[in-house]
Amino acid sequence: MTRNRIPRIAGALLALAWAAAAGAQGYPAKPVRVIVPIAPGGGQDFVARMVGQKLTAAFGQQFIIDNRPGAGGIIGTQLAVKSPPDGYTLVLVAASYTAQPSLYSKLPYDAVKDLAPITQLGGAPYLLVVNPTVPAKSVREFVALAKSSRGKLTYGSSGSGEMSNLSMELLKTLAGFDAVHVPYKGAAPALAAAISGEVDAFFPSITSGMPHVRSGKARVLAVTTAKRAALLPEVPTIAESGFPGYDVSGWYGLLAPAGTPNEIVNRLQQEVAKILDLPDVRDMQTANGRVPTPGGNTPQSFAANIQAEIARWAKVIKRAGIRLE
Repeated sequence: MTRNRIPRIAGALLALAWAAAAGAQGYPAKPVRVIVPIAPGGGQDFVARMVGQKLTAAFGQQFIIDNRPGAGGIIGTQLAVKSPPDGYTLVLVAASYTAQPSLYSKLPYDAVKDLAPITQLGGAPYLLVVNPTVPAKSVREFVALAKSSRGKLTYGSSGSGEMSNLSMELLKTLAGFDAVHVPYKGAAPALAAAISGEVDAFFPSITSGMPHVRSGKARVLAVTTAKRAALLPEVPTIAESGFPGYDVSGWYGLLAPAGTPNEIVNRLQQEVAKILDLPDVRDMQTANGRVPTPGGNTPQSFAANIQAEIARWAKVIKRAGIRLE
């Protein structure tokens, strides 16, 4: 390479860097689409709309929620993967995103390489609840009952491979017991089955399960997160009930197509962090049992969390022999 070509190449690279920085400062110059890969309604959609409204106010451009349900969130997520990496298409995924690489043999994207993490938006615990007729008042008693019943204890889920299914499979792995899995078409019928006694146990979200716990229609044994829930401070965690390392959260996170400029990713993360610290947002999240991520979190820490979750669920799914097509 001749000496006179080196300055030209360096100048071109510098010009590209300046252009990227200028583009980020002018971002967004048009409406931004936020794909939510589930149907309207529910926690994931609620969080997307709440954050979308705040981003619209902060940036002065519309952040439009685009619900694209189907295939457990895969259809909408794939649409985001195929979109231009220019910051004008984002996707809000749930915790199940990290289980899908092990659940599906032909996932149409790479969950680590094809999307760029922006920030996690907080999460919420699930509850381990049992029908009041089940003679167990703690996780230890539940595990002992499951072992003595020799695989006859039943638990419902919102579907094979869903977090309510994997939450129990993780406990089975740590505690060394077996139970009969009864999948339902959604969380509502699974919770109804646990309340009626059709199944013995279920892992509902804290918001859907708490009213039935308060009314006595279900007995809560523990929460799934590493820390106790503010809405149910008297209820222990599964980890402190004798199974250290157990920590499952129904989190949500914002991602962009891989290749989206770092300047745009960082600017979005910083703005979302400000939004999550707003008093009205924190109060709204807390009232619904969600735990906001303090100050948001960095793209790097969110990426590390995604990779760790993928590795953890891969072990659980392999042991359980769960496979979806």
